Amino acid sequence: MKAYLMFPDRDFDPARPLPANADALIADLGLDTLIAAMANGDRLVGDVARVALLTSTEADVDLVRYRQAVLDDCLANPRVVKEIYAVAGAALEAERKQSWHWADSPSSIVGRSRAMLDDFMAGLGRIKSLAAEQAEHFRSPGFRQFFAMLDRELAPDYFETVKTELDRLQFNEGVLISASLGPGNHGTGHSLRRWPKDRSFFERIIGRQAPGLRFEIAPRDEAGWKAREELEARGLNLVANAVAQSADHVSSFFVMLRTELAFYIGGLNLRDALAERGLHVCVPIPAAPEELHLAATGLYEICLGLRTDGKVVANDIEADGRHLIVVTGANRGGKTTFLRSLGLAQLMMQAGLFVPATAFTASVADRVLSHFREEEDAEMRSGKLDEELTRMDALAEIATCRSLFLFNESFAATNEREGSRIAEEITTALIDRGARIAFVTHLYTFAHAMAEKREMDGVFLRAERPDDGKRPFRLDYGEPMATSFGQSLFVEVIGEAKPLE
Repeated sequence: MKAYLMFPDRDFDPARPLPANADALIADLGLDTLIAAMANGDRLVGDVARVALLTSTEADVDLVRYRQAVLDDCLANPRVVKEIYAVAGAALEAERKQSWHWADSPSSIVGRSRAMLDDFMAGLGRIKSLAAEQAEHFRSPGFRQFFAMLDRELAPDYFETVKTELDRLQFNEGVLISASLGPGNHGTGHSLRRWPKDRSFFERIIGRQAPGLRFEIAPRDEAGWKAREELEARGLNLVANAVAQSADHVSSFFVMLRTELAFYIGGLNLRDALAERGLHVCVPIPAAPEELHLAATGLYEICLGLRTDGKVVANDIEADGRHLIVVTGANRGGKTTFLRSLGLAQLMMQAGLFVPATAFTASVADRVLSHFREEEDAEMRSGKLDEELTRMDALAEIATCRSLFLFNESFAATNEREGSRIAEEITTALIDRGARIAFVTHLYTFAHAMAEKREMDGVFLRAERPDDGKRPFRLDYGEPMATSFGQSLFVEVIGEAKPLE
């Protein structure tokens, strides 16, 4: 049995390796805040959300739409989805409790596996009932495939058949084993047998044993009881393996079902957290990489919204057909916040989630690569520029023509002229390769050169700072300005200048 709620044709692997740049992406975009909101205290949901977001760049347009449809069903039927998730969790918790009674004898394995299957059947029965009652309210291909699988695998007589077999495994009539004599009169070919159906009432009352010779083991005959246990173990060995495998099979189904539903439970938790803060979301429109789409209305930084009371500034961007976005302007004017909002929206869209905007469309990327300014090496093993170039080299090794780069104040560790030249050469090489780039910078020479040379292939945004010094935190279209608002920065750090006495 397969859930197939994350992929239409394969299981979701929560243990798969994360991309090489995963740690940097988490730190640069503040993903931990988003993951914590999705988890809402559930560790499994948080773990699955982390993997789904960081591996979302493997998605294509069809997969994004597949997950969007499943999430839409979850948003429309949250009670049913949460109950299925809870039922799977309860079944696995029952299995965990049974595992404490561990013993490796075949009889113990049979008893424990039988108890597990008993609990699992109750869980499967509840899920089947929910599917029968609620299937008409689900429209996504993912859930339709899931419910069809339940109908196919859990036929009407399935539970009755399983119950009959589990009752037999209680061995209320004893264990009937057949064997042959081998070399040296040792028993061989031990096999568990069913009791004959035509046993008389008299035989069932007084004997409960197969026809033939019989003997009794004295209560204090330890060697005799040990020999009996060994004989029983040989007869139950094959059955023990079969029942244990059956329990493992059903257990793996519950594990995968709960794991894949965990992602959508995270979506429900995130939707509720945003609704509490009055923050809007939309269903994004994914596009193929070669279409080179990027447009957003009302795009805001979701992690900032989750950390505050919900009052965040939104921006619009229209960059269809463009490879480059350059953001310049006043310090602390919302540039980095915009860059994070763009990266987070891209990852959320490709994971199959809604995004923090009123409208959003973008081409899927096979890599989202971030290069944010970092602090000086604490052990001073390398200079800041060397560290930046080392990280850039690692990113260039894994970049492709379908990658999205997010640069934040990169290559500013040297003088303006040298930093601009490095930034221009790297940016030009990546664009020529086909990558898309969003670059926040104070390097005027670099930004001005890009505006002259890439005017038709770039979008240029500027963070303004009005004369009154207030920060609107909004970005407007505008070419780079040859100013860093030094007077405003001086007032922020030093204070208002006083006249000399």
